[in-house]
Amino acid sequence: MPVIMPGMHELRLPERFFQNLGEDEDLMEAQFVWSEEEEEEEEEEEQQMEEEEQMEEEEQSPVGVCLSPTAMADTPGSQSEDHGPSGQDEVPSTSHDHEDASSSLQDALQVKKNELAQFLLNRYFAREPTTKAELLSSVLRDYQDHFVVVLGQASEYLQLVFGLEVKEVDPSEYTYILVPTLGLTLNEMLRDEQRLPKAGLLVIVLCLIAVEVNSAPEEAIWGALSRIGVYPGSEHYIYGEPRELLTQVWVQEGYLEYRQVPDSNPACSEFLWGPRAYVETSKSEVLEYLDRVS
Repeated sequence: MPVIMPGMHELRLPERFFQNLGEDEDLMEAQFVWSEEEEEEEEEEEQQMEEEEQMEEEEQSPVGVCLSPTAMADTPGSQSEDHGPSGQDEVPSTSHDHEDASSSLQDALQVKKNELAQFLLNRYFAREPTTKAELLSSVLRDYQDHFVVVLGQASEYLQLVFGLEVKEVDPSEYTYILVPTLGLTLNEMLRDEQRLPKAGLLVIVLCLIAVEVNSAPEEAIWGALSRIGVYPGSEHYIYGEPRELLTQVWVQEGYLEYRQVPDSNPACSEFLWGPRAYVETSKSEVLEYLDRVS
């Protein structure tokens, strides 16, 4: 694994760029497991949750409930002669309770963000659009008031990690599709529907080269990518083996150029934009994108 030593050239992107890419990695890795049985499993889980909620409601209902003697003894108000603290002496809720509730909501919305991202990716692989009504009924049934926030967070994550933008194609019916960011086509990503989109990594590399104007040293590229857990020779759960992507696949596709630095001693290599990258996007667009997401 290349290590950037003190004094060695280092590429820098805004700190928030790396923070956004690194968040929830373990949870996202666990969730993005693609199989034909996934949707059936989700439906079964949802049905089971509904049944459990219904049972809880029945247990809480005062009608037809038969509590055990122990439960009756522990139930507030079950002993009329009890001279313990009355309801009037209950401790009022504190700001700590509100903080706990807020934290619980944020955790729930974080999970929903990941579920929404996964749902949109499924639609992307199926080459099908989706609607706001479908997103609300399938993913955000209990969080409809938070639709705008969750969709915004999921959109940001899809853009940074997978290089896909959520695009509204029919404002009248709130219909959405996913499209590769910056106009990159990357058609090879759709050949195997079990593989996750890798355009996000390509966008990062193009950004790193763009901030260097013309070229970027190989060791500096790997040093920057290591901050999001991407190492040459190490399998990544989204991007696979990144060295092959950067030095072979994307070179053959024309997105990158990989060459030895002229007159370098000891010999070292560098990355440049390839001809296809110049055709599909531009450095000004890439730098505007970088400003927008950072």
